[in-house]
Amino acid sequence: MDVPVSQHGAPPGPPGADAALLGFARALRAAGVDASAERVHAFLRAVDELRAGMRADVYWAGRLTLCGGRDDLERYERVFAAYFSSAAPAGRTVTVPPPPRLRLVAREGPVPRTAARNEEERPPPAAALASSSEVLRHRDVAGLDSAEREQLRRLLAAFALRGEVRRTARRRPDRRGAVDPHRTVRELLRRGGEPARLRRHTRADRPRRVVLLVDVSGSMAPYADALLRFAHAAARGSRTEVFTVGTRLTRVTRELSHRDPDLAMAALASAVPDWRGGTRLGELLREFLDRWGQRGMARGAVVVVLSDGWERGDPELLGAQMRRLHRLAHRVIWANPRKARPGYAPLAAGMAAALPSVDAFVEGHSLAALERLAAVVRGAGPAPVEGADRA
Repeated sequence: MDVPVSQHGAPPGPPGADAALLGFARALRAAGVDASAERVHAFLRAVDELRAGMRADVYWAGRLTLCGGRDDLERYERVFAAYFSSAAPAGRTVTVPPPPRLRLVAREGPVPRTAARNEEERPPPAAALASSSEVLRHRDVAGLDSAEREQLRRLLAAFALRGEVRRTARRRPDRRGAVDPHRTVRELLRRGGEPARLRRHTRADRPRRVVLLVDVSGSMAPYADALLRFAHAAARGSRTEVFTVGTRLTRVTRELSHRDPDLAMAALASAVPDWRGGTRLGELLREFLDRWGQRGMARGAVVVVLSDGWERGDPELLGAQMRRLHRLAHRVIWANPRKARPGYAPLAAGMAAALPSVDAFVEGHSLAALERLAAVVRGAGPAPVEGADRA
């Protein structure tokens, strides 16, 4: 009987293996690993040459092809442990020890009983383990059970959120930039006037500040834990600020500075007094702009509002403050978990008042939606507001 062979000369992987591996690559990008299309292609070819059903083969193929530097290794460990396993502790770096590698030897005749026993004891294929994670990426957070929520928390712990890059006035040494006269003269003096190589520099890039305003009111209760853990992963960056909004405005950047997500959530629970209360978005947005935003926190920043837009206060006040915020910020992004529901329209008074001052209106109900949100914050994928009247 002929065995089908892929274009790389290896037997094809199990059904759905490519989709699971591509989902793993997307999770790595969300964690900050620069898994480019070329690296992902090399990863798929490496797994194709090895054994897609073996956890160790997938681990080493991804580590050798998808990681570009030392900083990527820790992120890779966290994402791999969360994506391909359901027993790894959250918030800890897990090293996956590969099982002993066995040489493949062609055999003829009946398979020995010991080999059959080893085949039965072999762990589930990596693609089968990953398929649940790939399905989980698109599930609505509000409908997850306790086990799925725990797996989601491990995946969120590996997230990374960086603002859109901007050019700064500072310059850094560069091989192909403009001539740096000061460094060139210093090099000439150091050589006693002898000819020296021209020193060059270029403008340095710096990510913009990211400000997250997370709604913790009663209507957002099914999504609050996931969104706050997303904010915790984002707060690991030095230029990220996090506030909770409900009936009060609370700055929780310090509470979310704990490396352990559970410790951060415990500190946040004691610091936020208005869990599952009402929503006063207009008043609290005005308070944020008066105390922090106008003084510089929102100037040139990427401001992300994570809320369903159900406003108990005056919608006109919210609209006025959103216009004020839009004049200060570089971009205003609104993530609404209810946007993904069939037939949704931004008809709530608060959402309708805020939408004209929003640059990107995205979903926020699932892990995949949060990955897309992270891409929009980085400026990697435009998500214009549909139906908004932007003058």
